[in-house]
Amino acid sequence: MDRRHLLMATGAALAATTLAARADEHEHHGHHGATTPLVASATHCVETANVCLAHCLDRLGDGDKTMAACARSVTGLIAMCNALVVLAAQHSPLLPRYAAVAADACKACEDECNKHDHPPCKACADACKACAAECAKIAA
Repeated sequence: MDRRHLLMATGAALAATTLAARADEHEHHGHHGATTPLVASATHCVETANVCLAHCLDRLGDGDKTMAACARSVTGLIAMCNALVVLAAQHSPLLPRYAAVAADACKACEDECNKHDHPPCKACADACKACAAECAKIAA
C-alpha cells in the first residue's frame, strides 16, 4: 500500500468517525439509537485497524513478510467497517444484510490478527470480535 492509499483510508476513517459522532449527538424520531452500539463498535474497529495496519506496514518495511496477510485483511476490514458505520448511522434498510457480511469480515480479520503476538494486532482482534458480536445482533 502506498502513501496515497494510506492517506485515503485514514481520511475515510476520520469521516466515518465524524459521522458516528454526529449520529450519537443527533437522534431522530423513532430510531432511539438502536444502531448506536454498532456505530460505536465499528468506529472503534476502524480505529484499531488503522493502528494495526500502520504496524503491519512498519514490519513489512523492515522485511517481515509474515505481516502481509494481516495488512490485506485489515485493509479490507477498514473498508467494510467504514461502510457499516455509514449504513448504521443512516438506518439503512440494507443494514441487516450488510451486517451479516461485515460480521464475516470481522471474524476473518480477528483470526488473522490472532496469528500475531503484537499489541496492535491483539487490540484489532479484540475490536473485531466485539464488532462481529454487534453485527450479529442486527444481521439478517
